[in-house]
Amino acid sequence: MRLAALLPLLLLAGCGERTFTVCADPNNMPFSNRRGEGLENKLAELIAKNLDAKLQYVWWSQRRGWMRETLGQGRCDAWMGVASGLDAISTTRPYYRSTYVFVSRADANLEGLTLDDPRLRTVDIGVQLAGDDGANPPPADALARRGLTQRIHGFTLYGDNREPDPAAAAVRAVAEGDVDVALVWGPLAGWHTAHANTALRMEPVTPWMDAGRWPMVFDISVGVAKDNQELRRKIDLGLARNREAVRGIVEAFHVPPAPGG
Repeated sequence: MRLAALLPLLLLAGCGERTFTVCADPNNMPFSNRRGEGLENKLAELIAKNLDAKLQYVWWSQRRGWMRETLGQGRCDAWMGVASGLDAISTTRPYYRSTYVFVSRADANLEGLTLDDPRLRTVDIGVQLAGDDGANPPPADALARRGLTQRIHGFTLYGDNREPDPAAAAVRAVAEGDVDVALVWGPLAGWHTAHANTALRMEPVTPWMDAGRWPMVFDISVGVAKDNQELRRKIDLGLARNREAVRGIVEAFHVPPAPGG
């Protein structure tokens, strides 16, 4: 086992001050920021308390290669808010399940949309894009499969990190009338819709599994290095023990639950 993976276990075993080091994006609300105001910040605090450990951060913007360069290099013990079951890391049991949503203005008469709704062929659609490396979010692929690329306005998942909340650009575009509807990951949409100056509507993207390949619903977990199973076990126990507190944090950040979940 690598020394980087052994260090957290030694600390948790009582050899020196116990620490829980989390990699987090410094400017990615509602998930995390340097002021500790985000959903993942609050959950990290809860986990650190359960571990009887001091919480500390390694700030790292979520760009290409972020997992490899952080957990893969032993820079931190955990990333909060990762998709359950990722191959490159070990993930805890899910602590929430959410969905991509349609975001539209409340007065736009676009309620009840589905991916197959003919109205999508007559409106401007905002979609978050990751680039040309095949890593685009499922809604982008689902819309392209339906021949709707001419209706799409792309908003980068990464954005300009010099601006506040860069990932919220698609929601802002709906509020400001630049697009008619946007397909956005639910926790991001829920937070920014709740804080928008314009009344917005959110509805789950359906079908939830498109063409058997592109899911719109994901379970969310804490991610640790594959060789750090003891820490994963401890986090799992803490999440289970504090289930109601975890649920309260998730609800406070307006995370829309997945349909049926």
